[in-house]
Amino acid sequence: MIITLLIMLAAALLIYFSCEFFVNGVEWVGKAFNISESAVGSVLAAFGTALPESIVTFIAVVFGKNSSQKDIGIGSALGGPLVLSTIAYAVVGISILIFSSKRKAGTSINNNNSKLARDQAWFMCIFIFKIGLGLVAFAIKPWLGFLFLLAYGIYFYKEMSTDTVEVAENLDPLKFSPKSTNPKKSLILLQTLLALILIFIGSQMFVHNLGTLSTALGMPPHMVSLLLSPVATELPETLNAVIWVRQGKENLALSNISGSMMIQATVPSALGIIFTPWLLDKSLMLSAIITFVAIFSLWITLRKSHLSAKRLSLNAVLYIVFIVGIIYIRG
Repeated sequence: MIITLLIMLAAALLIYFSCEFFVNGVEWVGKAFNISESAVGSVLAAFGTALPESIVTFIAVVFGKNSSQKDIGIGSALGGPLVLSTIAYAVVGISILIFSSKRKAGTSINNNNSKLARDQAWFMCIFIFKIGLGLVAFAIKPWLGFLFLLAYGIYFYKEMSTDTVEVAENLDPLKFSPKSTNPKKSLILLQTLLALILIFIGSQMFVHNLGTLSTALGMPPHMVSLLLSPVATELPETLNAVIWVRQGKENLALSNISGSMMIQATVPSALGIIFTPWLLDKSLMLSAIITFVAIFSLWITLRKSHLSAKRLSLNAVLYIVFIVGIIYIRG
């Protein structure tokens, strides 16, 4: 078990340092290709950081040989949004409070609240529909999975079609070319892709050893997929949040989380609906309720322009409520 824990620690460190290179590279991608700052966080960064979770779901639901293995995919599809809506958003708030003395903005949040509110509303509409599908069984349900892929396609087009304001000029030098003020696009893409590959490798190492650890602790696969696996696979978004907040770019951190949630609400869910019966038990329904409460309360806060670091931090409480609820249900 000690070796497993050491490997997990090494994997977490690999993810963190890879995220340092990734966030630096993806910002330069936005500048080099004249992509809006919003799209850099909500599309480019989100696509990269949501990849581990999507692959976990894909492998489980497509290649799973029994219902237990497929349950892991369903748990991951619902566990991802749960972790992002509670822990990831809370990490942004907590990081702002921790780094407030080193940030020019202190505890103030620099963010487009109206756009973030629209993203939460978009997510809630899709989320309610997919949870509704999990309560009923009918013949054509698998075909409805393609609607979720279409929904993400619309979101992607909408984000990439917004204003073409470049990413802020106060970018840190590209790590692969620290002395250049205008690095080559090939170097920018190389750094970003290599960082993404290392994030993927680190995430897979973490998840694999998490499974080994859970087996040693006697935890069932369903619990692992719902409680532990999403926390591991959402590490990139969480660590990105810490890095960007430290740099005073919480708008990118929030966009990254929001964009990742849109991917989690559509792509993994589409796979689950297409390849499994997609029927939700009490544990999965509890995760759905907690996720919806977290996003609905955040949406209300954004609509009232009351967003603050302390308010974001409180989302972590909902994850604790979820853990207590799971223990009660399973007890």
